[in-house]
Parts: sequence; C-alpha cells; structure tokens
Amino acid sequence: MELFELKTNIREARGKNAARVLRSEGRVPAVVYGDNTEAIAVDVKVSDVQEAIKQSKTIQVIVNLVVGDAAPKVAIIKDIQVDPTRGDYRHVDFQVVALDKKIKAIAPVEAVGKAAGLEQGGILQVIRRELEVLCLPLDIPTAIEVDVTALKIGKSIHVDEIKVDGIEIPHNVNFTVVTVVAPKGMKLGGEEEEEGEEEA
Repeated sequence: MELFELKTNIREARGKNAARVLRSEGRVPAVVYGDNTEAIAVDVKVSDVQEAIKQSKTIQVIVNLVVGDAAPKVAIIKDIQVDPTRGDYRHVDFQVVALDKKIKAIAPVEAVGKAAGLEQGGILQVIRRELEVLCLPLDIPTAIEVDVTALKIGKSIHVDEIKVDGIEIPHNVNFTVVTVVAPKGMKLGGEEEEEGEEEA
C-alpha cells in the first residue's frame, strides 16, 4: 500500500492565540502519540490533511508521517475536531502504529452479486454498512465484500459467516449484516415463510 507523506512541524507556541495564527496561515494544531512515544505537539497544513483523506482508499486514513526532521513513521489519523458552525479544522490527532501489531479499524460493507430474492420481488437490505475489523495497519480492507447471490426472501447473512483472510471481525453477538426482506403487503409461503419466521 502506497501511503501519502504528511509533513508536520514541531509546535513550540501553545494557546488560543498561537492556534489562531496557525489557522490564519492554513495550518492546524495537531498532536502525535502512540508506539511508546511521548505526545508531540505539531502543526500541519490543512490542505495536506484533506489531500491525505482524498487519496486514502480506506475509511481509516493511514499516512507516512514526518515530524520535523525525523524519519517518516506510519500513523493513522485518529481524530479530527471540526468547528460545528464553520466546518474549519480545529485540531488533528495522529496515532503512530507498529506495522507488526494489529489495530482496530472500520471498513465498509459491500454487497456483491444479485440476490436470488430480488427475482421474487424481495428487497435487499444492508443492515450494517460498516464493520469493525482487527488487522495489521497495511491490511485494512477497502471494503468487506459479502456475496449475496444465494440470499432468498427471509434469509440473512450474519457476521459469523463473513470470512476475510488475515482479518478478524470482533463481535460479541452474531448480528445480521445483510438480509432480503419481502416488500410490504407481500405474503410469503412455504420455505421462504418458515425462513422469515426463523430470522424474526
């Protein structure tokens, strides 16, 4: 995975006035922490953060972070504080991660194929559009593909049924991820009705 290089400056001045000056220059205060290192106050170009987000193929944005003159380190954009009124960036948190240690991230769910139940008039519903995953930083999936081809009306795919090589999907409850439901007013019969009752 090719990572966007994000350069930061070590921030000496603190406080509201210093932050206001930074923002007027198109920069934003930030902090870098993690990987057994002390937190470092830095600042970064807003446009660079936006470009990193734009280029990222995953929801969890990973970058090669350069702090001052130090060598780049792999980090995730952990949090961005945004002004609720103006939409301006107020603060950014970067977390340095080790490439050989698994992290928690979020990946979108993508239904693949045409569900059999659609031919019967059913409606495909993606109940969980995102799933938490546990994997190495460079293995975060761009999407979790779920094959729905065999789904009939009243049938569902649960989280336990989804397998992705090298990736764990932590969960305490075997919840529904994707299902095919009957349209309102449609009466089911036979096998589909029994399956629907079982799902309920």
